[in-house]
Amino acid sequence: MPVKVSVVVPVYNPGRYIEECIASLLRQSLPPDAYEVIFVDDGSTDETPARLDALAAEEPRVQVIHIENSGWSGRPRNVGIDASRGEYVMFVDHDDHLGDEALERMYDYGVANDADVVVGKMAGQGRGVPVELFRVNRPHASVENAPLIDSLTPHKMVRRAFLDRTGLRFPEGRRRLEDHVFVTEAYLRAGNVSVLSDYVCYYHTRRDDGSNAGFQRFDPVGYFNNLREALDIVERYTEPGPSRDRLLRRWLRNEMVERLRGRRLLAKPDDFRRELFEEIHKVAAERFGPGVAAGLQPAQRIVAALTTAGRYDDVVAFAEWEAAVGLTATTESVEWRDGKLHIGLSAEYTHDGEPMTYPADAASPAFDGPPRDVAEAVELLGADNAARFDKAPLDLVLRARSSAATHFQPTGVTHERVPVGDGSRVRLVLRATATVDPATAAGGTPLGAEVWDPVVRVRLGGWTKESRPGEGRALALPCAGVVAGRLVLPYLTDPYRNLSLDVDRAQGRLGLGQVAERDMGVSGGRLRMRLPLYVSGAAKVLVRLTGPAGTTPVTVPATLSPVRARPGAMLEAAVSGAGLAGGVWRTALGPDPDAGEPRFVALPLSLRAAPDGGPIRAAHTRRHPRLRRLVGRARRLLRPVTARAAARGR
Repeated sequence: MPVKVSVVVPVYNPGRYIEECIASLLRQSLPPDAYEVIFVDDGSTDETPARLDALAAEEPRVQVIHIENSGWSGRPRNVGIDASRGEYVMFVDHDDHLGDEALERMYDYGVANDADVVVGKMAGQGRGVPVELFRVNRPHASVENAPLIDSLTPHKMVRRAFLDRTGLRFPEGRRRLEDHVFVTEAYLRAGNVSVLSDYVCYYHTRRDDGSNAGFQRFDPVGYFNNLREALDIVERYTEPGPSRDRLLRRWLRNEMVERLRGRRLLAKPDDFRRELFEEIHKVAAERFGPGVAAGLQPAQRIVAALTTAGRYDDVVAFAEWEAAVGLTATTESVEWRDGKLHIGLSAEYTHDGEPMTYPADAASPAFDGPPRDVAEAVELLGADNAARFDKAPLDLVLRARSSAATHFQPTGVTHERVPVGDGSRVRLVLRATATVDPATAAGGTPLGAEVWDPVVRVRLGGWTKESRPGEGRALALPCAGVVAGRLVLPYLTDPYRNLSLDVDRAQGRLGLGQVAERDMGVSGGRLRMRLPLYVSGAAKVLVRLTGPAGTTPVTVPATLSPVRARPGAMLEAAVSGAGLAGGVWRTALGPDPDAGEPRFVALPLSLRAAPDGGPIRAAHTRRHPRLRRLVGRARRLLRPVTARAAARGR
């Protein structure tokens, strides 16, 4: 079979951190003979070369190339490109890993859309990744119609023929931002770029020893000399004007202004801050015309103006003020309706933990130059935020706790101005209702078995802030729901009391053990049990019956139906014809009857089957929760007495 994808992995002393990368590459759903993995060892001095050679001896799809140390990733990637045989080349770093279907999905998407470059959705595990770019699939993206320029890491799939036709390769040597130069040119010269957003393809991981190359302290002079090369690429392939300004703005915003803001700046030693500021000041003054900064958000424009004017002390003072800006989000309501979870939210910006206030009657101010001082900067920013507030977005994103995969949920937003004091100032409060459909919430597919953390995301005035929604006053959470074969439980975390969703993992928190004996039993060979579960309509489920040792568990079809008189659902299953041997049989609920390996949750009812095939009866062995607590307390009190008696007996 022709090789569809060549995966190129530059390697230098990764130690144990390469293992997840290797495992993910070997787990790919693409047939083994349809892709190859090329590890290019850049002169590693640890045990990695031997590890990779042994892997290549076992795996025909794996090739290892050893080269002398070049100092950075550019040369190893180029060596990998030259050795590749695939229709597409995928670049992966040795301490990151892929989703199991990443290569297959990205390849198919690229071929379907005739893409020279395919950008797969990323998840940041302790690292920042683009968010807006992956809001939706973008089969025909460009720097004009999508925020492609926000994603300049090399972790893309690129058509090999495109690389050969253009002669595009990574800059080599000990340098920074070689990926910016390569990816920017690829975007600007590609016939088409496709962005795949409905599946997490790439997991960008921060190592627990903090030794990723991107986290190391850098030399500002060398860094910004390399940054100028990326700017040169933009100027080479674009004409002067708004389009070019918009592209250049990416480097002014991300690599320069954002480094001089808030806690990110204040965390650096003063000598490094000053050196960093001076180099940014030089680039801003020499390379960016007024149209570049004009498109920044207000807080970013303030920092850019102060930087261009060379006012280091004011930049630090503004960073100190900005460091106290936060976002507070509150869960006001949670309810099941029409098979979906509806979450009511509120959010607002804070300063030093207190709600920020703004002028009640504010017009958007003119940013004609750098503010006189920080007080004027804060005043300008407050007036502008108040003027723009009615268009401020609030998003609810579900984030998988184990993998950091994120998915936007449908959200409706209203904007409320809450008067403060005499009414001359207001609080700006965003109120929203987000709709989480467990059947489609993960990029159009059902939520996986996972804990999912809702995250509120607000953008206004040059701040993009995120916050977990905490517990609102008198918040009442609904019971777990059985939707799309998933068992979804809204709950509050301990101790922070933030909203989370447990999908198919909860056991004790479901409250099934609290079902009263009067609400469950067996009659006429049918098991009936009223459970504290939500269903939008009659749902097919399974009941598993587990008997005495030596017997084989039995699974029978069942239904869960809404109970109108009281919240909850009625579970019904025919058990008389299940062929149960004599003895006691425990019951469990399987919410997904179509799963290849159904998941089951223990139910608080056991069945007693007669050995002669007589009627099946309920075997209530549960004690009342309060009684269980009393028995447990008595045992703890008696334990020392029992121990002393045993000692006397010896």
